[in-house]
Amino acid sequence: MDNMVLSIIIPVFNEEKIIAEYLPRVFGLSLKKEIIIIDDGSTDGTLKVLKDLKLKYEFKLIGQTYNQGKGAAIKRGLSEVTGDYFIVCDADAEYDPEDIIFLYNKIIKLDSEQTVIYGSRFLLNRHFSFHFFVNHFLTVLTNILFHSHLTDMETCFKLIPSSALKKIKLSGGRFEIEPEITAQLLKAHFNIIEVPISYIRRSYSEGKKIKARDGLLAIKTLIKEKIN
Repeated sequence: MDNMVLSIIIPVFNEEKIIAEYLPRVFGLSLKKEIIIIDDGSTDGTLKVLKDLKLKYEFKLIGQTYNQGKGAAIKRGLSEVTGDYFIVCDADAEYDPEDIIFLYNKIIKLDSEQTVIYGSRFLLNRHFSFHFFVNHFLTVLTNILFHSHLTDMETCFKLIPSSALKKIKLSGGRFEIEPEITAQLLKAHFNIIEVPISYIRRSYSEGKKIKARDGLLAIKTLIKEKIN
């Protein structure tokens, strides 16, 4: 287990005000890791900040010439994964990077290629907001369609064996990649275990990017995955 490597995929778009402070917390995690950062066509100073960080920290930096969406950035990052497990970590500082170690320690003890660990934002605390109720609806819909018992289908912190990439085929270009990943894991009979994590939701004025249409797209994605 000491030789296990975790691939951390970080999609970034227009986050120059946050990443200089937030990303070093990811770089400093005390585990064997490879970090893959995808700049998804940022139009502010994000790419310059990333290049400055690269002078001090070790990570792979991939620049996309134009903004293609979170799903596209994640898929690009997945094509570079060489670790035994992978996880996506958004660069918006809503999640605590230390929780990655908590999830990672859980999964390596299980030593099962059919088990996935989800960090649930709602197992211990519920942040009542419009986004919470949308998330709750999508999670309930997922449970109905795929006979699961999840509390947070949309969580960014999904720690997955890299071998699962042979069984799931992702096509989502935006935020619908989250329900797509979950649906395909459930259809491939992966056991999803949820553990509580911390979460600090940011507002649109602070840079939150998910829109109402992404909720509709998530519903469409879940139904499509159920039918296919």
